[in-house]
Order: sequence, then C-alpha cells, then structure tokens
Amino acid sequence: MLNKYFSDVTDCFEENKLHPAMKDDDKSEKNHVSFEDFCGLCRTIANESSYNSKTELVKEFIDKRSINGEFQGDLYILVRLLLPAIQKRVYNLKDKQIVKLFSQVFAVSGVDMVTDLEKGNVSQTVKEFFQKSEGIKPRSKSILSINEVDQRLEELSSLTKEEDQLTVLKKITKSCTVEDLKFIVRLIKHDLRMNAGAKHVLDALDANAYAAYQASSDLKEVVKKLNKAKTNIPGLKKTLSIRASVMTPVKPMLAEACKSTAMAMKKCPNGMYAEIKYDGERVQVHKQGSKFDYFSRSLKPVQAHKVSEIKDYLPKACPSGDNLILDGEILLVDNTTGKPLPFGTLGIHKKSKFHDATVCYVIFDILQFNEENVMKKPIKDRRDILVKNVNEIKGRIMLSEMTHITRENELKRMLDDAFADNLEGLVLKDLKSIYEPGKRHWLKMKKDYLHDGAMADTADLVVLGAYYGTGNKGGIMSVFLMGCFDPKKDKWVTVAKCGNGHDDKALAKIQKQLKVTKIGKDFSKVPVWLEISKSLVPDFVVSDPKGAPVWEITGAEFSQSTTHTANGISIRFPRVTRVRNDKDWKTATDLQTLQQLYENSKSTKDDKPSSDSRKRPATEESEDYSSKRVKELPTIFRGLKISISDNVDDIEKMKRYIIAYDGDIVDSYHINEATHHITNKLENIPAAADLLFVKPDWIWTSITTECLQPEENFLFAKKTTDRQ
Repeated sequence: MLNKYFSDVTDCFEENKLHPAMKDDDKSEKNHVSFEDFCGLCRTIANESSYNSKTELVKEFIDKRSINGEFQGDLYILVRLLLPAIQKRVYNLKDKQIVKLFSQVFAVSGVDMVTDLEKGNVSQTVKEFFQKSEGIKPRSKSILSINEVDQRLEELSSLTKEEDQLTVLKKITKSCTVEDLKFIVRLIKHDLRMNAGAKHVLDALDANAYAAYQASSDLKEVVKKLNKAKTNIPGLKKTLSIRASVMTPVKPMLAEACKSTAMAMKKCPNGMYAEIKYDGERVQVHKQGSKFDYFSRSLKPVQAHKVSEIKDYLPKACPSGDNLILDGEILLVDNTTGKPLPFGTLGIHKKSKFHDATVCYVIFDILQFNEENVMKKPIKDRRDILVKNVNEIKGRIMLSEMTHITRENELKRMLDDAFADNLEGLVLKDLKSIYEPGKRHWLKMKKDYLHDGAMADTADLVVLGAYYGTGNKGGIMSVFLMGCFDPKKDKWVTVAKCGNGHDDKALAKIQKQLKVTKIGKDFSKVPVWLEISKSLVPDFVVSDPKGAPVWEITGAEFSQSTTHTANGISIRFPRVTRVRNDKDWKTATDLQTLQQLYENSKSTKDDKPSSDSRKRPATEESEDYSSKRVKELPTIFRGLKISISDNVDDIEKMKRYIIAYDGDIVDSYHINEATHHITNKLENIPAAADLLFVKPDWIWTSITTECLQPEENFLFAKKTTDRQ
C-alpha cells in the first residue's frame, strides 16, 4: 500500500515536469485554456451545420478569453490543436497499435478491443474501454490544459519504441476524463470529427489569416503576426503579408472541373491559355542561391529518388535568379517526339516499359523571382518571366505547352487533339488570372467531366459485400463491393468498390435490409461462390448473392484493373445512380454483357476522330503498344516502403526492380517510414518498432516467382535499437 502511495507521488512529480501552469517562471494557470473547454468547443462545432456559424463559434470562444483584444492564453496552440491535420505530428501509431497499447493501459482484453475497432471508430473504442478499465481509472473532472496536451503530444510524436509510447500514454491517461481521452485519440488521428477545415477556423482570427496561411504554409508565423497586429494597429493589411517565402512550400493553385467548352469561354472572358493536362506528379521547386528544395502537392519534401533524374539539370536551366519558386510536374517524355507520353504511362515507366523516354520537369508557373513575389501578376506576365529566364533542356527541363485561345471552336479542336493523342485533357487559365494558393480558380477539362462525367452505358451490378466506413460513417456499412455473375465459372466476380450515391437516409435503410455475413476481411472465410482478390476482401459478404439488391452503377469510364476479377474490367469513379428494384440477379448485367459494354466503350474512344480529321492509322505497332499498356508487371510490393542497407550488392538494380514491381524506396534518413529493411548482416540502427529486417534473397525470390514471399523465411533476428 505504501509502495503504491510513493509510486503515485512519483508519477505526480513526473507529470508536473510538463505542466506549464505549475512552472514558477510561466504564466499563471488562468492563462491556460482548459482542455475541457476545448473539447466542448469541438463538440459545439461538430453539431453546427453552417460553416459560417462554425467560424463564429471559434471567434466567440477566443473573444470570451481575450482582454483588450489580446487572447489570454497561447493562441497558436489553440489553433494548432483545432487543426491537427494541417501541421501533422507523426506518431507512428496506427489504429490497431493504439488499441494494443491502450489495452495494456486499461488492463483489458486486446482481442476485445480489436474486435470493437472493426466498427471503424478508434476514439470511441478507447472511450468505451476506458469506462470499464481495470487499470487506470478515468477522472471524474478534467484537470488538463491545452498546453499540457500539446506538450504530451509533442513528446509522443518523438517516440518510436512501443514501451516508450506506452509510458507516455499512461501518463496522459492518468490525467484524463473519458471525454478527454477520446479527444486526445482524435488528435493523434488528426481528425476531431467536427467537419471544419482551416478556412473555417482561421477566418475567426482575421479575414486575411487563411489567405496568409495558404501563401506561407507557416501557421505559427501567421498567428505571431496576427498577435502583433492586435496589439499595435487594427486590421492585418499592413502587417500580415499574403506572400510566399522561398524554401517554405506554398499551397498549389488548383483547377475546378469544367463540363463544357461553352462554360469555359464564359468563365474566361479575357481569353485563356490552354495547356495540356500533364499526367505527372506535381512538384514545387524552390531555389535559394545554389540550393534547391522540392515539395509535393501535399507540401511534403519530395523523396530524393523522384527528382534524381532532373536535379542536375535545374541549375543549368535556371541560371538567372538567386531566389525562385517554380510550379510544375515531373512526367515522362518521349525522346523521339518530345511529347508527354499518354495518360497513365508514368506508372508504366516505373515498370520499365519505355526505354526511349526520360523523366522531365515541366514548368508551368512561377511564384517568386529574386526578391519579387510575382503571384499577384497575371499569368501572361508570369509566363513572360519564365520564357525570358528559363533555358529549356530537351527532355529534362521544359516549359509547358500553352496555346492562346479566344474562340470556342479553337478550344474544341485542341480538346479533341488531346483526346486523340490519348492525353488526359486540358487546363485552362484566364489571361488575367493571378496565382491564388489553394484556390480552384483554374479550369480542367477531362473526358471524365464532359457530359456530366458519365459513361455512355451504365452497368446493373449486384451487391456482393460491404466495408465499414470511416470518419462520420465509422461503424456502418458505407462502401459496397459490386459485381456480376460469370455463368461459365458459375462464380460471382468483382467489378468495383462503390461508396458514392447513397444519402444518410438510404444508408440507414441498407443497414437494416441488407442481409450479410461478417467475415472481417478474412480471406479464409470468403464463400466459395465469390472469386475475389485478397486485397479486396470485405468486412461483410451478402448471405445470398441471388437475393441481393441490384444497383445501377455509373462512372467516368470502363477501365482495366489488376485487382478485380471480372476479366480485369472495372469502373473509374463509380457511383450508384439508381436502385433497380425491377431487376434481380438473372436480369442484372452478367460478365458476358459487361465485356461487351467494355468493348463498346473502347470502340467509342478509339473511333472518335479529332476535329481536323488527323486520325493516326492503326498500325501493328500501335496495336501492340495498346496491348502493352494493359499488360503490366505484377504489383508484388504494392504498399511496402523498403529501405536498403549499403552492405547490399547491386543497390541501384534492386531499387529499379522494387519500383518496377510497385514498391516505394525509403532513404536511410527516413527509415522510420519503412516497413522493410534489406540487409546482409545485423545492424544497430534506430527504426520503427514494426520494421522487418530481411535478407536480399526475399526481394529476388519474390520477383522470380512473381509473388510476394513470406518474410519469415528471410528474416534476420530483430536487432534494432527499438526492439527487444
């Protein structure tokens, strides 16, 4: 008993090390927003349907805690916690790991918690099991401040060992009520489930705050400047600049879907630049002196291997300007024609299908030139800056193809040419448009969007199974496995996973009426009547497919799939457009009919002439090329992130093969992101707790057999600094 007393006292002192309200040199406790109030704000925002009202709720919360316009607390921490997804901490914790750790904290069955987790809501699972905890009991009243929670989360994000994570979670749990812990888990998952984004929160601070964040991607700096504005002069216009900063990623400007050439002409009254919609990877290049940095569309650093083929050419192509921010895409270019290869071929490039092609960075915009921020200049002027200051290097660094369009028939002709060349479509930019970070003020025209994005034919498919939803649809069936009957095999085959088309009322009805059997994504429990890939096994299968509902499925187009079993036929962007109560499994689309629909859709696409009747002849070479596009290498390493030790022979060759078979390469300094580490000997390196150390033969055997081999036969003894 006495030992328990001293243990509790020790824990109390340990907790106080991170309790900002108890530090002598810190602000008094009254200046710290309570976490209980924070959770209450989140619940109130979640219950409010109006986005404007959500903003007002945040504003009221801040105003009530402000004196003479100055917030009595840490405004940055408040905003950061309200927006956990925009400046993510990395916790190295997935749902099952969270449940595993908390089962130890609560001293309850881990199996029971994992079973409950199948409902799709990890924070609710933690809450329910905390209420019946046999270990740490929940507090009756919250004692936490948002500062304490922020510091605990910061500490948790620095850990990778399970035992260290468990220690911190125990400390957190001891200070929590049931609701406190639920919201802390939501913060770990970067989703407070209040259906409010950065704009709705930042608009509560100031009218310019969101735009400033979009341009700078620096939340702390925005709040810092806002605080200065509040204490000095009213308004932000003189102090909060909306501009980019070199070496800090900027939210990329985006494009909205445009469904017709008439709509495009109406939205671009000043004329437009029409640009090929490149099928590549969006990359923002920052230059400061001789240093170059690369950022992805999601504002993360681009992995080194993705820019390795273009980085040596950039200094030669961009000799002018010590400070530059460029916007463009990395894609594959045919060395013979200088043209981008057809839609979808960048992935094929990974699989070594194209030998006479190179990776190229295509520049289509500039945000910063020397000390001048040029985002406010119209696209015409920004383009002139690029033309004057970029030295194109064929097949490596090129400017995008832009055509000045003033008439609708010109736009139609260019669009037809793009489709005839099997390109994705066009991006349209008004001549006077400025660069607006994060805004969808450009237009994009794709085949998917024309005619309301619908296929020429729909398919009447049978519901074969269902998956638990996530987020607001957690715990209910909200994504459905659709398929058809193959009479030759006397089997049901899969065509698409569909999660769009049903409103909440319809989904509620489906939960009651759809007769299903739960199999928990267990491949061994798949019924004999269903032919399905292992990666698609659902949470539920229908009890009898011959009695299951038939739904009309519409999508952008019929497509080829390596995972679906209906002869590889699937549907891009499927959605339910009608419940066919007038049909049963006998009158629904069967595999033979589906095959015919697919062939018809190919003929429609292939036979459509371009506007100037320049249709290329269907030579044997082009037919062979088309067939190659469908036949791809097996995706053996899909979903795996693999790092390779320096002690492995032929590292570059191994990297090429891993990428070719759809794996991702992780550099040594990002080893915590890896799932597998390839090595010839035991190594002591810091790594994630679940990292597998595997011999090189695992890679080569998997490739030779064209099947991912079990790691158990190729494992080294676990010897990372994070393992027992």
